[in-house]
Amino acid sequence: MALSIQSEGRVLAVRGAVVDVEFPAAELPKLGDALLVDWDLPEILIVEVQAHLDETTVRGVALQATAGLKRGARVQSTGGPISVPVGDAVLGRLLDVTGRTRDNGPALPDDLARAPIHNPAPPLGERSPATAIFETGIKVIDLLAPLPQGGKAAMFGGAGVGKTVVVMELIHAMVQSYQGISVFAGIGERSREGHELLLEMRRSGVLDRSVLVYGQMNEPPGARWRVGLTALTIAEYFRDTKRQNVLLLMDNVFRFVQAGSEVSGLLGRLPSRVGYQPTLATEVAALHERIASVSGVSVTAIEAVYVPADDFTDPAVTAISSHLDSMIVLSRTMAAEGMYPAVDPLNSSSILLDPTVVGDEHYRIAEEVRETIAHYRELQDIISLLGIEELSAQDRLAVARARRLQRFLTQPFSVTEAFTGVPGRSVPLAETLKGCQAILGGDCDQWTESSFYMIGGIDDARARQPQEKSEEPTR
Repeated sequence: MALSIQSEGRVLAVRGAVVDVEFPAAELPKLGDALLVDWDLPEILIVEVQAHLDETTVRGVALQATAGLKRGARVQSTGGPISVPVGDAVLGRLLDVTGRTRDNGPALPDDLARAPIHNPAPPLGERSPATAIFETGIKVIDLLAPLPQGGKAAMFGGAGVGKTVVVMELIHAMVQSYQGISVFAGIGERSREGHELLLEMRRSGVLDRSVLVYGQMNEPPGARWRVGLTALTIAEYFRDTKRQNVLLLMDNVFRFVQAGSEVSGLLGRLPSRVGYQPTLATEVAALHERIASVSGVSVTAIEAVYVPADDFTDPAVTAISSHLDSMIVLSRTMAAEGMYPAVDPLNSSSILLDPTVVGDEHYRIAEEVRETIAHYRELQDIISLLGIEELSAQDRLAVARARRLQRFLTQPFSVTEAFTGVPGRSVPLAETLKGCQAILGGDCDQWTESSFYMIGGIDDARARQPQEKSEEPTR
């Protein structure tokens, strides 16, 4: 790494990822500064300073495994934070938390510009409001939780409900429509998922406009804790220096919080609520406040957030959700019923779903869809106990339309085509509104429910009618 050397010290103690370093005859490095440890392995070990223990000793967290590190090893202070390579040369590459290439490709040029991973957020006076809609082609998202251009959106869900699939579909859906730069941060994810994403982006031809940054599940907590900042630093460079719009995808932000909790425990800090670190709110805010639109160019963040034990009151989940413009909640119940994407239409929300932003028609249709599905859910207990025949004619009609709406909001994805054999569909917002209006208005009351399942626009359901006229409704 091309970093200037400020002072030298030596390793005093090693406890897993925590390293104590003594600087007996030099000024102590600042908090957040990077230290380079000279040891027996070929790659230099990087340690980030986290605390000053006394006048001559600092405590830091290693960003790589410390197996083989011994006391007395020489340590050099760089006089500044960890810096990572930025610029056009990183496009199409897979990097780790320190900016080293991990895709078996050629090394990056030595004279490449570098930027520190710790930067202040843009001043409020320089930010542009996120009022433009980022159309995705996914019906339920565009209708009920539209994503903001230059804002922050996240998908919340427990294990196995489809967060990563939705993120990958968003990447795929934006290949043609989005002409900016994509930066993907894999935080604490499996190596298999990183490999699959690399191959998928290479196959779809978007890798040349993308940067992949990974701190994987098998890496130390320091790497998982800082990899999001590395990706954000690269995104900021393209926004501020190259004046390009950037799509920042992060999977999974909960692992960022989890890594911070591990680091906090290793440093000996007393835990806070539910065992999380006492600095939880500060760390989440420091990450999200840097995601902003400035002077007409934007960083748009789309995140996946794991919800532990499906508990949406978890402190990590509530801390992350307080910074978002759009919340897409994935429901385990809907996933169990085969309603994919399993987006909960009642709990998902967006600040853009306002008549002054999306228009009166979009707002009205979205509210009617929510009301109809909410009414159906209120009646589900009665239907389970007494049967649908005990409902009034008006309620039966509302239930039938709600069930059609639920199925119409399902959609086949391109990234799952290899497993399902069903070609993926991208649906313009106008088609989504047209289909929902037709169902709410009663134009489709005589159509079979199954004709709405896993289709694109309403015309696909109409095309299914002759073949399915005599079939009993399924699902």
